[in-house]
Amino acid sequence: MKQKLLIVLLSFSLTMSIYAQQAPATAFSYRVPVTDGWVFYGKQVPSIRVIAEKSNGTVHVVTVRLDITTDTHSPVGSLSQQVHLSQGDSTCLTFAFTPPAPGFYRLSLSECTKEGNIPVKTFNVGYEPTAIVSLPDTPPDFVSFWDQTKAELQQVAPEYKLEQLTSDTNIARKLYRVSMKSWGGVEISGYYSVPAQIKKGKKVPAIIYYMGYGSKPWIPGGNPGCAEFVLSTRGQGLQQPTNSYGDWITYKLDAKEAYYYRGAFMDLIRAVDFIASRPEIDASRIAAEGGSQGGAFTLIACALDHRLRVGAPTIPFLSDYRDYFNIVSWPGNVIKKRQQELGLSDEQLYLTLSYFDVKNFAGMIQCPIIMGVGLQDPVCPPHTNFAGFNRILAEKAYYIYPLNEHSTPPAWDEAKEAFYRKHGLFE
Repeated sequence: MKQKLLIVLLSFSLTMSIYAQQAPATAFSYRVPVTDGWVFYGKQVPSIRVIAEKSNGTVHVVTVRLDITTDTHSPVGSLSQQVHLSQGDSTCLTFAFTPPAPGFYRLSLSECTKEGNIPVKTFNVGYEPTAIVSLPDTPPDFVSFWDQTKAELQQVAPEYKLEQLTSDTNIARKLYRVSMKSWGGVEISGYYSVPAQIKKGKKVPAIIYYMGYGSKPWIPGGNPGCAEFVLSTRGQGLQQPTNSYGDWITYKLDAKEAYYYRGAFMDLIRAVDFIASRPEIDASRIAAEGGSQGGAFTLIACALDHRLRVGAPTIPFLSDYRDYFNIVSWPGNVIKKRQQELGLSDEQLYLTLSYFDVKNFAGMIQCPIIMGVGLQDPVCPPHTNFAGFNRILAEKAYYIYPLNEHSTPPAWDEAKEAFYRKHGLFE
């Protein structure tokens, strides 16, 4: 076994070595500093600075090229400049272009040679993101569909069960594994953490964390003086070992009544039911947050349950499906594959998805929302984040992090906490 492993490692190492040797080298080295956060507004002309440096070798004259497309890969334009550098020289190039419309754009920097273009860097920039318009495709019975679903949820007794996890409980906090019944009688669960000592007559605020697609559940407890609940929706997280839905996003894709997210969205409300039922919780101070699928869940929960005081989604998923599928490959590839297997037309597919699209819920949100966005996100692209965000009528704020992909930096936590304090979650 060890010998086989060694052979595999040597083969991998040799392959990577050959690849590295064959990869074409650029004549210069390049840096692309972030200018204006790579997001531009109003009369600003997007301007990209490129620093080219020549550390060794003879004099070189090369052409540096910047290709610009929309986020759906439609060409916008191409800019190029000739650069003449000797050893030890450097220069700063500026590429400016006028975007044809509000949105996000893909920029590809390359060095041109007789053999072809050598890629240097590909990155996204934004222009007037809050002016992006993605027209709603809300079905006529959208509200009644969700009112009926919520009414069905309320007919299911929650049967809350708490099991204290002694090994993870400490002097400052108590930790419980919680289970409850949700829509359709399905059992869901989560981890609930609460301060061990609460002053007599006092109640604490709570944060509900909604999880990403296929995320592993985690133990909460990072906010002193605040209760925290990490929810595992049906088939995911703590329920994943007994998941009966397969790939959740394609489960019963041909029927809105049975589609996976109908029940999952009700699980979000049941989590609020649980928190609001706790005697130690101030039910007027409940927040929701999460990233990716959890970001979508946060927005959906705030739309469907007005007990939530504030929401903080990051890199939200499940929005603006038609555009989404044209920008990145997943989840469009698995949904389209399932569509073919089921024999669904595009009209049938998008009608079902319209009942579960964040942008169609956004106008129902009443609480303040703060959103974090990764400008380079290849999973939940910024366009889809803003497709829903721009339709929110309540107070809202956003932060775009220029270098982040499907994540947010530590600065997001500070921005989020300040927003929570502004809106009275914390005293």
